[in-house]
Amino acid sequence: MPQPALTAEELLAWLEKTSTNWRSLIEAHPEILALPCDVMGVTTAAGLLQHIVAVELRYAEQLSGLPPTEYASIPFDSAEAIYATHRRAVEIYRNQLASPVDWSEWINFVTRSRGPARSSRKTVLFHALMHSIRHYAQLATLVRQHGIKPGWPMDYIFMDFEPV
Repeated sequence: MPQPALTAEELLAWLEKTSTNWRSLIEAHPEILALPCDVMGVTTAAGLLQHIVAVELRYAEQLSGLPPTEYASIPFDSAEAIYATHRRAVEIYRNQLASPVDWSEWINFVTRSRGPARSSRKTVLFHALMHSIRHYAQLATLVRQHGIKPGWPMDYIFMDFEPV
């Protein structure tokens, strides 16, 4: 019997729903960007958001054979700037998913914290998408601790959910 599997398209859809909700919340509460944050060595929530979208973009570029954008050049001073980077990354991911890519192929890539590495395209893709979701969960805790309630269900179950 076939095993259930989560596709890259389904995971990307969850990331898009999550990112859209975060962008709306940050536009309604721009003070979120200035909240103190110590995740990944940053000092503000804006820095964490830069990290989220920088990883999305840099892995998308490397999966496409493009050189990774310099981390420091990725803006994070507004919701618009942050999510413009996210949109660029998603466009690259969508193009890759629509192309005849061998996802089992191993590629060389560069990480910011660990330097050069090798892994399968599939592993890099799923890591990049889940990485964002994981950090958005951390951000949810941070904003709630500062009195801002995101106000939407974030778990994957709500991608396909009907109360009875």
